[in-house]
Amino acid sequence: MTEIAGKAAVVTGGGSGVGRAVAHALAAGGARIVVADILKANAEATAASIRAQGGVAIAALCDVSERAAVRALKIKANEAFGPILIAIPNAGATSFKPMDGLSDDEIDWVVQVNFMGVMNFIQCFLPDMIAAGEGHIVASASIAGLVPDLVPAHVPYSGAKAGVIGMMLNLRRELEGTGVQSTVFCVASVDSGMRANNSKYRPARFGGPYEEEVVVPQNFKRGHARPPEEVAPMVINAIRRNRPMLVSDPDYRKAFMERYLPLVLQAFDDVDAYYARTNAG
Repeated sequence: MTEIAGKAAVVTGGGSGVGRAVAHALAAGGARIVVADILKANAEATAASIRAQGGVAIAALCDVSERAAVRALKIKANEAFGPILIAIPNAGATSFKPMDGLSDDEIDWVVQVNFMGVMNFIQCFLPDMIAAGEGHIVASASIAGLVPDLVPAHVPYSGAKAGVIGMMLNLRRELEGTGVQSTVFCVASVDSGMRANNSKYRPARFGGPYEEEVVVPQNFKRGHARPPEEVAPMVINAIRRNRPMLVSDPDYRKAFMERYLPLVLQAFDDVDAYYARTNAG
């Protein structure tokens, strides 16, 4: 069981949506919070809201796709609160465009934020946790990474999020015996404001902010969009119970069982049949 009270935590993407709700939940549990976001005003608003409720929080500007920016975030966090023992790499960016309609910048942005943003964060914050012999990392993936063919026109995002799942499960194996724990959070439908605000998050080197709301394909039936405040306590529970994986919506069990599990099992059945047929192996 990971204790939250008294520890210092960093939450990226903490200026809105799930990140904001998780930052509040950690603060309510007694953690000191560094709220990081690519929009400094959003981070400051979350930190101010936490302080208004009696918590301890500061704001920081950070583009997680830049390793140097994450290192600068760590320096600021350490100066404010000492070693960071709860790390929530949650920042994300999305796209619902077919691959043949995506520019290089759009692909690079989605992959760099969603995949390398988590990798950069772990690389920076993990050593202090290992040195302390304790800590917990919760990285936001997606149900679109757990069931990669669930959402059409979502190739870079699904690929990046599937990569985060693999990254975090392998990291958990690597951390055995260190005292440091990890959880991969497969977020499902959450009313986070991402569709309306996604365009504001794109850094200049990927083309900069633009005016365009994310449009979900009509042939994708989203589940019930849960409020971030409903999802955040699940993250706290996963930290306290040291769960390796967290899924935010039970409604997607059916999709996993019908779309992904049979696909994998069929592949194993096929190779069994191949070896039996050819007497190979």
